[in-house]
Amino acid sequence: MAPRKIIIDTDPGQDDAVAILLALASPEDLDVVAITAVAGNVPLALTTVNSLKMVELAGRPDVPVYSGSVKPMVRELITAEYVHGATGIDGADLPDPTTPLAEGHAVDAIIDIVMGAEPGTITLCPLGPLTNVGMALARQPQIAERLAEIVLMGGGFFEGGNTTATAEFNIYVDPHAADIVFRSGVPITVMSLDVTHRALMEPRHLERFAAIDTPVGRAVHGMLEFYERYDVEKYGMVGGPLHDPCVIAHLIRPDLFSGRHVPVAVETSSELTMGMTVVDWWGMTTAQPNATWMRQVDADGFYDLLVERIARL
Repeated sequence: MAPRKIIIDTDPGQDDAVAILLALASPEDLDVVAITAVAGNVPLALTTVNSLKMVELAGRPDVPVYSGSVKPMVRELITAEYVHGATGIDGADLPDPTTPLAEGHAVDAIIDIVMGAEPGTITLCPLGPLTNVGMALARQPQIAERLAEIVLMGGGFFEGGNTTATAEFNIYVDPHAADIVFRSGVPITVMSLDVTHRALMEPRHLERFAAIDTPVGRAVHGMLEFYERYDVEKYGMVGGPLHDPCVIAHLIRPDLFSGRHVPVAVETSSELTMGMTVVDWWGMTTAQPNATWMRQVDADGFYDLLVERIARL
């Protein structure tokens, strides 16, 4: 079977960076037709640079990287340097990229790629705030019926939030864009905190990345060692959750994950619960399911896949 064509929409972020590397290391499964950067974990100027650093680190400067939305659709931008460090990918000492950004805006690139491809052949993989995706759907609604699906990292229900008591970072940063996405009618699969908090980077996993002992392996180990310190200190976990690579791992090995097709809505009006993903897990309403909400992961299988693929680069 031909590799699945994907667009990675991202705000690197160490976990985004590892997700990009996983995708680029898996050409038999995934054809990364574009990477679109968005403001999120750090401002747009850094997320674009970090995306370019990843395609160069993977030896894939042929993959076009587009610069996208500098701020959310309605609210002011908040960032997460307290988690990711000043650069977004602290822990990896990588040279400045020499590959230029692709010409044009990320939102236009998403629209052009989806409208120019055969219907049902492009999967969108948002790893950050959904600004670019929401803008693309608002500007050209026809992409909704042409997309194969959207597989995203965001939200939380059983685990609550990691930015407010009720909201996960990606959804909280741009809840209005997230609302557009979840109302779009596109088939959606959600890698929420409920599943990513079951994919913890235990010391034994970090040791496996260190043992790869290549430029990519050392960069991944350095980034993840820096990145996990926040969650270990904040939550008292045995390791930090590795959020964004779950999106890519699901595309490669869907058997590693399980969940339920449920109704999901995004709160956009209450400051108390802004950005909350309201999941009708138990069928308490008459709302129609609009997303597959993942809750379980084979964590050892997930890390086996990551290590095997990262070692290829």
